[in-house]
Amino acid sequence: MVCQRATRLISATKSESSTAKCYSLHDNCNKQHENSHLASTPREPMPPRGIGNTACRPSKGQRSHRNRDVTQMTETPKPIEPNPILKRLPIIVIGVVAVLGAYFLRDYLTFDALAENRESLLAFRDANYLLMVVAFIAIYTVVVAFSLPGATIMTLAGGFLFATFPGFLFNVIAATLGATGIFLAARWGFGKQLGAKLEGSEGVVKKIKDGIDENQWSMLFLIRLVPAVPFFLANLIPAFLEVPLRRFVISTFVGIIPGSVVYTSVGAGLGEVFAAGETPNLGIIFEPHILLPILGLCVLAALPILIKAVRGKKGL
Repeated sequence: MVCQRATRLISATKSESSTAKCYSLHDNCNKQHENSHLASTPREPMPPRGIGNTACRPSKGQRSHRNRDVTQMTETPKPIEPNPILKRLPIIVIGVVAVLGAYFLRDYLTFDALAENRESLLAFRDANYLLMVVAFIAIYTVVVAFSLPGATIMTLAGGFLFATFPGFLFNVIAATLGATGIFLAARWGFGKQLGAKLEGSEGVVKKIKDGIDENQWSMLFLIRLVPAVPFFLANLIPAFLEVPLRRFVISTFVGIIPGSVVYTSVGAGLGEVFAAGETPNLGIIFEPHILLPILGLCVLAALPILIKAVRGKKGL
């Protein structure tokens, strides 16, 4: 029995080895057949070195056009300069409206008009307080933005309608919005060109420009605090000197608070003035008890400039 099993195992191993040999022989035959088929297939002659297929090689015109496309893709596009007339259009419109408003609105935005319509204004305020606030701020903003006559009357009206507080806050918000509008119009139309001219100038003009650039905060507060500087001029000067918008808005809002509080408080007492048939004293801001505190604020605003000047002379 053992011998029969052994003979069977030996025969099985022989058969497996024979089939494996058969498979290996078949693989060798297949490889030889493939090699013989490749050898019998005629190959296309390779072109000589240096002479390529002209159909696949781009021409000089195509290469130059491709190079232009690549340079156009890599180069940054130049910003399109707006039309000079369009750039100056907002400030031109403001100037035209200011001239027309000075002629046609001179009898409407006056103290007498406020006195004649005071009862109807107070009645409308009592019935529609929020609407009155929005309308007042909108009208005041337009008056300032277009440099129309009557900004002082609007400030008095703010005090008359809403008292010193929150009247002065409404006045400051409206005046700041209007000043920002004319500032943006002037800077967009002329600020860049004038700034470049001042930067390229020499002598005293260049020194003044550099001094203002080094002390912008102080200069902006000074032109707002000093009562002798007209409000519209204080809006245009920063635009021509390329003052940043954020700095202009902050300095305008804070700088006009003292004067706005004074005139708003005068407007808050207009009821007694109307009853007596008198006119308000708009020169109150130049009285000593009002003017001296404002001048003190001016000195504080100019203090950084003075310190820098002293340090520059002493070489500190």
